[in-house]
Amino acid sequence: MAAQNSVLTQIARPYASALFDLASSENQLASVETSLSDVSRLIGESADFSRFLRSPVITADSKAQALDALLAKGKTNALVANFLKLIAKNGRLFALDAIIATFRELAAKARGEVTADVTSAAPLSADQVKALSETLKAKLGKTVTLNQFVDASLIGGLQVKVGSQMIDSSLKTKLAAMKIAMKEVG
Repeated sequence: MAAQNSVLTQIARPYASALFDLASSENQLASVETSLSDVSRLIGESADFSRFLRSPVITADSKAQALDALLAKGKTNALVANFLKLIAKNGRLFALDAIIATFRELAAKARGEVTADVTSAAPLSADQVKALSETLKAKLGKTVTLNQFVDASLIGGLQVKVGSQMIDSSLKTKLAAMKIAMKEVG
């Protein structure tokens, strides 16, 4: 999996950088990011569309034609539409998720933002999200965008990952540490 992610990253980075540079030069960064978020949401919501993009059986030309029809019906930013057509013709649609994620990272960095992955045992309330964002902003000195995940196996607490730093205050981890400590004593 790590090797596959590294290959996807190597494919995604040049495409995302090129789109970011073009969107910046044409002052369309926000519009492009919104359109890419819409595409990302479509991929996440439709398993069929996701499989279609990743399928090695379907030719690049067929994917490009289907994408043209889909983009014609949607109100996608013209820059994003042309970009999607290009990666379809180049046979790189399988890396679209990675390209979008890399683009978002570049856009966030340009705005002076940092992204944090927050995993909790239950969905966080709006007040909890706000408090966590403010705490992280005070600690890091940058605006923090939270990607929220739910993992009931944590029992309680949070796992927060910002870059290479991980803060784990979950009950699952604390219980595991207690179990190890008790084995050493007994």
